[in-house]
Amino acid sequence: MNELSQIEMSVKAAQKMVGSATMQLDPEAIHHAENAISDAKDIMNRSNKTGVDQEFLTKQQQLLDQCEHQLSEAKQ
Repeated sequence: MNELSQIEMSVKAAQKMVGSATMQLDPEAIHHAENAISDAKDIMNRSNKTGVDQEFLTKQQQLLDQCEHQLSEAKQ
């Protein structure tokens, strides 16, 4: 699996966990969702960035930002 597909899979996993956590409003699920977002960001930060991949990486970052926003709204 290459880095881009690993990033995409980690972002999708974070999205699913956030969706589940915001529906359940379970503190443990929210914690796991926060960890999934953090893990996806770590993978993105470790990746070898090239100009060709920048649009893809920007989109993935936007998706993670949306996840964070959704999670913070659910915690209020």
